[in-house]
Amino acid sequence: MNLRRGITFAMGSVLLGSAAQLGMRWSMTRLPSPEHLLTSSIDPAAVAVVLGAILAYGVSMLSWLAALRDVPLGRAYSLLSISYALVYLLAASLPVFNEAFSVTKTLGVALVMLGVITINSRPARAPERRSAS
Repeated sequence: MNLRRGITFAMGSVLLGSAAQLGMRWSMTRLPSPEHLLTSSIDPAAVAVVLGAILAYGVSMLSWLAALRDVPLGRAYSLLSISYALVYLLAASLPVFNEAFSVTKTLGVALVMLGVITINSRPARAPERRSAS
């Protein structure tokens, strides 16, 4: 068991999941609503980004499974919260998403990050594998 490898996989999962979330948001603002799907033109780039985001979610899940082999669940699960902060910061920073910063959202993200830091500040041991007998 390798804690560093596990955290690397967990962070890869966070980055892929965040990218997928942003890609989905971008695409959904460019695709017609379900009731107009058959009568409206469909942007091929938006469809490609949706498919890429679905693939990113899949690879993110595989990366998450790899992380769980080496990182205690309590620590690993807290790392997923980084995705909330990352998506918020990118969505509010990049003009393409037309999102805005707010004091309450920023404070909430800061509290989430403080929780992640608190949970991960103590030394962790990699989980022991149980032998099958």
